[in-house]
Amino acid sequence: MRKVGIIGLGHVGATVAYTLFTHGMADELVLLDKNEDKVAAEYNDLHDTLARNNYYVRVTMQDWHELKDADIVVTAFGDIAASVKTGDRFGEFELNAKNAKEVGEKIKNSGFKGILINISNPCDAVSQILQETTGLSKNQVFGTGTFLDTARMQRIVGEKLGQDPRNVEGWVLGEHGSSQFIAWSTVRVNNKIAIQLFSENEQKKLSKQPNKNSFVVANGKGYTSYAIATCATRLIQAVFSDARLFAPVSVYNPEYKTYIGYPAIIGRDGIEQVVELKLTSSEREKLQAAADKIKEHLDQLKNK
Repeated sequence: MRKVGIIGLGHVGATVAYTLFTHGMADELVLLDKNEDKVAAEYNDLHDTLARNNYYVRVTMQDWHELKDADIVVTAFGDIAASVKTGDRFGEFELNAKNAKEVGEKIKNSGFKGILINISNPCDAVSQILQETTGLSKNQVFGTGTFLDTARMQRIVGEKLGQDPRNVEGWVLGEHGSSQFIAWSTVRVNNKIAIQLFSENEQKKLSKQPNKNSFVVANGKGYTSYAIATCATRLIQAVFSDARLFAPVSVYNPEYKTYIGYPAIIGRDGIEQVVELKLTSSEREKLQAAADKIKEHLDQLKNK
């Protein structure tokens, strides 16, 4: 039985729940949220679909003990309005650092031993707090990280060249936030090296688009939901199927001593391997700067 707990039933958490429910990707869902009315609404809305849904899914709500035998927990708590207002995902840091500690303790007390996938922002810092608080191993806890930013890059590059985004390989690395960057040395389109397809000036312009596009969506809708939920469910599927998916996620990188967006192999046990990249000196400097930013905020939290 594939059992998933979802903590935080805002726009993203609810979309993840709906996707898992309607696509037959989980047999059991556990819905948890501070807002009793919201979680009850989502619980009942999902139950009302059972007579028409293609799959039967058992759904429970507000019972932390149900996480004990869950395979995967998804954390999607937060207040995206804080990020939208500041234009920086660290706008949610103070709130979500507190949430992560509270939620982490509850996850730990439930006896949960599975894989934790974090969506809450700032994704890298919150993933680290959740790992430390739950006491789960670093391979058991990872975040969506730059998986979504890489998808945005694939779309942008693909559109520029009139290609399907799935024809675009490569990575967006670093913080899932303002210090992220496209590692152009890794980008290929139909096996052609991207740095041969774009001028240096074009690369600079395109590099700004993934993070910029996220706020185009957030400012227009007030939140993002479809793309990030799709990334989360793809990672859930990779764990359930032991796919050994090669993807850039928020993973603990021992070289930088923090969670950060970097490619890893994802399978049944979570992070199977962090895959070392051969980056240019400039890209390594950018990655270090992103790591320093994440660690600086975590250090400020510890010193309070």
